[in-house]
Amino acid sequence: MNSALETGLPEPLVGVASPVESDESPEVLIEASEPLLALRLGDLWKYHELLFFLVWRDVKVRYKQTVLGAAWAILQPILAMLMFTVIFGRMAHMPSDNIPYPLFVYTALLPWQLFAFALTESSNSLVANQHLIRKVYFPRLIVPVAAVLVGLVDFSVSLLVLVGMMIWYHVRVAPTAVLFLPFLVLAVITALSVGLWLSALNIKYRDVKHIVPFLTQVWMFATPVAYSASLVPAKWKLLYGLNPMTGVVEGFRWALLGSATGSGPMMPVSIAAVVFLLLTGLIYFRRVERSFADLV
Repeated sequence: MNSALETGLPEPLVGVASPVESDESPEVLIEASEPLLALRLGDLWKYHELLFFLVWRDVKVRYKQTVLGAAWAILQPILAMLMFTVIFGRMAHMPSDNIPYPLFVYTALLPWQLFAFALTESSNSLVANQHLIRKVYFPRLIVPVAAVLVGLVDFSVSLLVLVGMMIWYHVRVAPTAVLFLPFLVLAVITALSVGLWLSALNIKYRDVKHIVPFLTQVWMFATPVAYSASLVPAKWKLLYGLNPMTGVVEGFRWALLGSATGSGPMMPVSIAAVVFLLLTGLIYFRRVERSFADLV
């Protein structure tokens, strides 16, 4: 008698493959695994080696085949300081909070030059790296972050000149000098916050790169670089503090030179403005990130 009849089990179907033995690939449905507004900031750490590589690459490209090399990091703020000293210090007789005017201006130019450079580079960073964005996946947020961090190299070199100027003018380092670091972080975050908006918009609207130089120029005169914030009437200072670089510049003068003005009540307003710009910039950047490869 047949073994199937003995056991009472049905005979196997001939010529029909079981699901396990099928050679057909299973269908995979890819769906979003996270909410649209997820910021995924942990990706920066996962790809930190790529971030370091992009920073190092941009630093080398910046000074490659240049006559003066890193000296440009010193010449730019020095030339700006000389121009402001002649126009605003000697001709307009701007007050400088009992600090030698060249030193007063140069201290403000340090964070401002960092901000202006980081803003310009980050706003054009995605377009400049379009060959990478089209070919390989990586968190696009790394690109503007790397562009901002490159500016810290120039800042470090320019800071040495400030030390020499303080020795020349016999100005002692204020006990609060170490507190300039939080203001430095605030300047970097401010540049990144605006850079996220502009870099994402620049992918779709290429005329953004023409707006950035004008925006930077107007922003500088709205920031107390060549003048003291003490000239601003008290009733307008909170509104004036909506410019985050106001708190940064006055904070630098207070921390390094012991300026009596300081940022005062403007600092909380500046910090709140930066937090708002950063959060909205991150949300917008992440929202349009998935279309970068198509538009760039």
